[in-house]
Formats: sequence, structure tokens, C-alpha cells
Amino acid sequence: MAEVNEKVQNHAEEDFATLLEEYDAGKSRDEVVTGKVIALKDGEVFIDVGRKSEGILDAAEVSDEQGNPQVNVGDDIKVAIIGSRGGRPVVSYKKALKKEKVKAFIDSYDENAENVYDVKILSFNKGGFVCANIDDVEFFMPRSQSALKNPNGAVGKNFKVKIIKVDRDEQSIVVSRKKLLDEDRKASKEAIEKVIATEGIIEGVVKKITTYGMFVDVGGVDGLVHYSEISYKGPVNPSSLYKEGDKVPVKVIKYDNDKKHLSLSIKEAMPDPWNEIKDSLEVGDTIRVKVSNIEPYGAFVDLGNDIEGFLHISEISWDKNIKNPKDFISEGEELDVEVVEINPSERRLRVSLKNLLTKPFDEFVAKHKVGDVLKGSVTTITNFGAFVRIDGVEGLLHNEDASWDRGEKCKNLFKVGDEIEVKIIKIDKDTQKISLNHKELGDSPISDYAKSHNQGDVVKGKIRDIKEFGIFVELGGGIDALIRKEDLGNVSVDSLKVGDEIEAAIAFIDEKKNRIRLSVRRLAHQKEREALNEINSNDDEKQSLGDLIKDQLNK
Repeated sequence: MAEVNEKVQNHAEEDFATLLEEYDAGKSRDEVVTGKVIALKDGEVFIDVGRKSEGILDAAEVSDEQGNPQVNVGDDIKVAIIGSRGGRPVVSYKKALKKEKVKAFIDSYDENAENVYDVKILSFNKGGFVCANIDDVEFFMPRSQSALKNPNGAVGKNFKVKIIKVDRDEQSIVVSRKKLLDEDRKASKEAIEKVIATEGIIEGVVKKITTYGMFVDVGGVDGLVHYSEISYKGPVNPSSLYKEGDKVPVKVIKYDNDKKHLSLSIKEAMPDPWNEIKDSLEVGDTIRVKVSNIEPYGAFVDLGNDIEGFLHISEISWDKNIKNPKDFISEGEELDVEVVEINPSERRLRVSLKNLLTKPFDEFVAKHKVGDVLKGSVTTITNFGAFVRIDGVEGLLHNEDASWDRGEKCKNLFKVGDEIEVKIIKIDKDTQKISLNHKELGDSPISDYAKSHNQGDVVKGKIRDIKEFGIFVELGGGIDALIRKEDLGNVSVDSLKVGDEIEAAIAFIDEKKNRIRLSVRRLAHQKEREALNEINSNDDEKQSLGDLIKDQLNK
């Protein structure tokens, strides 16, 4: 253990007690001896190992692929004593071979070498992990030196480790993955500190190109050059300008200590082209540009001097429903655009294509007027109506103008893409809004109702809704009528509920506004007149006037 302690002292940062405990728990105490084969029987090889009883070896360990034993009685063979069964030692030939490999490795071990190996995890116990290098030399890695959170998940996987202890007496080799990680982190920290302390331009090498930028090696540290930091043009495709292995000038712009993220910039290491245009361009200027990159939200346009302007999707066309800029422009296309914003200090230039195009609304107004009936395509459906495209502009069809049925809404009547016929009912030039109507192109239900009903007719219906100002009565066929509160007469609103049947007289039918008014008070007056008329024509003098009126009202 003196050698173990000496080795551990070279790693003061480790928990010595824990490491030794894990090392002891993981050590193999198997003894390797040279024995003599004395018998082969029933799949077992009996070997004299110098003990009171013969050792037992599984014959499969010394048999070929066909199961034929490759040892004979009298042969000397090295075996490892790994346990006992029924008072007899249990031995292993394969284990002995592994022990021999360990011994040979230790005999040639150079403690001054790097001693870093790729190993595969074979198994784990309470102490740590058994692993082996490419030569099948077994090492032991204490759990505290593994830096592995899931022991079961590590079995069968490969890791890089460093030898931290060699016990020649116990013929054991202890390795650490944590040691390497700690050394890498220390080296990385020192390299990063050196890089971020550099204020000038650093030469880096492109290691990897992605869609969002490039990873550049600067002094052994990888930093990200985001695609927005490659050129003053704006976001560009890195692969169009660079390839892996290229040397590039960069400047450090940020280091996130928490995320260990180094941000670099190529454009910051270049002359600033914005100084060339800050006094030569103004808002409203028309310039010739080339489309350099198209994104779903707009396009970047090249001014030809390493400056890019941005053409937002809303500035490409007067069409508010544009979904993809590629439907209107293409990469490499030259365009005349208007400068709508220029800010050299923030390196921002916005341009507009639609400002140089004729407004579709102006063209529409020149061709159409209120009252025109046109065909259009439904583009959008909302809770309050639908937008219909007609000759490049959109008009609004409110729910109330879509159907004579007040309960119907556009979302129930139409779907996006439907072609429908509409009538222009309003053109607002100030707000550039167009209002449409669909229901007036068909007959009103009230018109049909008016063909068979007249003012004064007595009708019955069910109360559909009760409001403060009156009640709505459903007459059937999707037709509603209103009885205003003052037209209820002696009937109290509090005595009514939704679903009740009510009788009233038609006060008026307005076909243009598609509405019907009923009156309970008018019905009462009509009944009174009928009763009086009947009294005047009745010769029965035995009945009083009051009795007759009462009888009529109770009918």
C-alpha cells in the first residue's frame, strides 16, 4: 500500500480515503499458480494446484470451437484460483491469461509516459469499473474517478482514461477518466483566458461549418462565428464563402463564462463599409440591388459594396397574404427598391419593393363602384366574418352580411378557397377598406314570409331570447320577430321565460331591413274591437256588456 499512497499523493485534489476504499473494493485477489492436469471428466479439467484438493477448471476454457479440449493429462498450465466449490479450488485459465497480461503491462510500465488509453467498460461493482484496453489488459477505475452518472449505461462503452496508480505487489492498474477531464478543463481554461485577453485580430482556422455559422479554432479553443458575424451584408450562408481548413481573421466579441461559449466575429476584423454610405444614401432614394438570400420572413439584398439591406416580406408586395417571398422574387434577381430606413450606427438598412409598385386598391377603385356584384375567393375566415379577394384586394364580409339567418356565421358557410359572389356595399378611400354583402344576392326569408302574412295577422311563436328592451320570438323557418317591452301590454317580462309560447299581432314587416315587429298590446286591442263588434250585432239583451267583453277576452 506504500506505493498506492505515494501515487495518490500526486493528486491532492482527490478524496484519498474514498479512492483507497474504492481501489481496495475493486482489486482482484485471484492467485495465479502453475498446475498440472491430472484428469479430464464430464466437461471439467482437474488440476493439481498444490492444495489439499485438485482444482476444477471448466473444460470450455481450454477447448477449441468444436469443444475438443486442448490440454492433456500431465500438461502444466497456469490458472488463477478464483474461488472454491465443495472444498475444491475453482480455477480459471482465461483469468490467468488476463493476469499475465496485466503483469507484462506492469513490467513494461513507464510512469514518465503519457499513459493515456482508450478502454472499454466490461463490468462494474460497488468499488468501480473493470475496463480493458485494445490489448485486453484489464484496468480498474474507481467510481469517484469515472465521472459517470449511470454505471449500468456505461458498460460496453468506450472512454479515454489515464493511469494514476500501478500496484506491482497486487498486480493492479488503476485508471481515471476524471483526471483527463480535469486536465482538459484546466488546459481549456488557460487557452480561453489567453484568447479573451487578446484585443486585436487573431488568425483562426475553420474547423466546422453549420447552417448557423462556423466553429473556428483560435489557439486550441473553438469559438463560434455566428452567420450574422461573418459579413456586414448580414446573415449569410457560411459554406458559400468558406470551407473547413480555411484561415480567417477574427476578433473576440463575447465569452459566456457560465456556458463556456466563445463568440467570434469576422466582420469586426474587417474595414467597416457603412462609413462609405452613411452620407450618400437617404430615405426615399431608389437603388438597384441584387437578391442575395431569401428567408421565410423576407430577403437580403446586396448593394454591391459588402452591405446588405433587408426587404421584409410585408414590403415585397401589396398582397397582404403573401406566404413565401420566393413566389415573387428569386435569388440573384436584380431589383429597384426604395430606401425606407437607414441607420449606419446600428448597421440597419431596410428597403421596399412595393412602394415602387401601383397600389391594387387604387386600381380597384378605378374599375369598381358601390353596388357592383363580383366574384371573389375567400382568403381568411375569422370569428367576425371572412375576407374575400377581388382583383388583387381584399374586402370584408361581416357575418351579418353573409346570411339572412342571424345564427349563421361565415365560418359555418364558407371555407378558405371558396369562390363566392358578393356585392360591394361600401368603399372607404381614407382607410382603404371595402365592405361586402352576400345575403342580398338571395331572397330574404322575410320577403317569403310577407307573401303569406300581413300587418295585423295573429301569430304564435316560442320565446327565443329575453332582453331588457324586449323579447325575441321564433316564428319558424329561421324567422325571428321582436316584441318591444312597451308592446307587451299588460304582460310582465318577469312572468316570461325562454321556451314559452306567446301570441301576438304583426305590427309591421320591414322587408328591406329583414325584420318583423310583433305586439301583444295590439293583439289585445284587436280582440277588444272584435268583442265590441260582436256586442253591437248581438240581440241577446240578457247578457251585460261587461259579460260579453269578458267572454271574448277569455277566448
